[in-house]
Amino acid sequence: MVQLFTKKPRRANTFLRPRNSGLTPSSPREEGPLRLDRRLVLVTLIFVMAGLLFTYSSSAFDSVGYFKRQLLFDAIGLVVALVLARTYDKLQRLKIFRPMNLMIVTWVLLVIVLFTRTQAHVHRWIDLGIFKLQPSEIAKVTLVIYMADYLGRMAGKIGKDWHLLIRPAVVGGITLGLIWAERDLGTPFLMACVLGAMLFAAGLRLKQVFIPGILGLLFLLHQLFFVSYRRGRILSFLDPFATEGTTGYQLSRSFLAVGSGGWFGKGLGNSELKLEYLPAAHTDFIFSVMCEELGLLWAGFILGGFCYILIRGVQLARVGKTYTHSLLVFGLTLTICLQAFLNMGMAIGLLPTKGIALPFFSYGGSSVIMTLAMMGIILNTAAVDRTPAQLPREGRLTSKIK
Repeated sequence: MVQLFTKKPRRANTFLRPRNSGLTPSSPREEGPLRLDRRLVLVTLIFVMAGLLFTYSSSAFDSVGYFKRQLLFDAIGLVVALVLARTYDKLQRLKIFRPMNLMIVTWVLLVIVLFTRTQAHVHRWIDLGIFKLQPSEIAKVTLVIYMADYLGRMAGKIGKDWHLLIRPAVVGGITLGLIWAERDLGTPFLMACVLGAMLFAAGLRLKQVFIPGILGLLFLLHQLFFVSYRRGRILSFLDPFATEGTTGYQLSRSFLAVGSGGWFGKGLGNSELKLEYLPAAHTDFIFSVMCEELGLLWAGFILGGFCYILIRGVQLARVGKTYTHSLLVFGLTLTICLQAFLNMGMAIGLLPTKGIALPFFSYGGSSVIMTLAMMGIILNTAAVDRTPAQLPREGRLTSKIK
């Protein structure tokens, strides 16, 4: 099995290295203030503020309105992140926060959304009046929590007994199937990649998923090439300017926005493509607007920020107390960063266009709030694993976590 978090011999059958050598949860943490990772907190706050700035800049004809709503979403998200960063370890003791209960609530929401009225030809939002709830964003978090809990308890055994894969396969299949029923293929693809990485982290062997992997690949190819509007996106991805009047319009405009920005951009607020030339400029294609206004140097800064979150998340997962803690931090970190890489890859033409938000930056309530909730859980789990008594023997890495 691939050794991601440790260089221990392969015979250990796991690439996680929790300090608690057993598979049972570690003892409750010592009471006292949690030592949150200041660097992750700083990167999060910088991204939130930059997201507010570009929400205002990219929404050309209702900048103030979008800015006010995004400010509200960010404020709610930061409160949620703060609460989770300080209390998530305690909230898990409540019955409603048990992983399976979270999944049941998620399934109920995913079923309800299928009976709501369509918006842009899809069922993805539950209209609550002043706020539109997107259950698939909640599913990203709850599914990782459930898988981390289950796989954490079964880590080291997954590769020996394929029957242990039935339960996560059923839970994951139901969740991703309900999201797919909303006519959303991007989120199931994203989460399938995350869950696959978590399974391999828990000791899964390649031969155990060979046949399911082939079936999944065939299903993906069917969805891409035998569903007309998705086939159009693939063809436009191959040559966007040949179909810029139809299916290639979004990608061709995104190319123009990114290319015209050059190294240093046209200046903040000076994007021309956002003036009704680039669809979804403040949501799916906000990265293109950022490239046009502040250039490729700013794009490199954003990419570097997400790379740092990914690297830091893997470092924190590597020293978790238990397999569950390690898998939880790893899964949530990968969810945020892989989604960001998919969005940026779509904006610059490395991937076909897909309605997937850029975490922290794209306008939207559910996306922003749940992204910040994931950061809160990561910070809490990492902080709980670093009580004051453990800091001296953690070495250079954990001594930097204040």
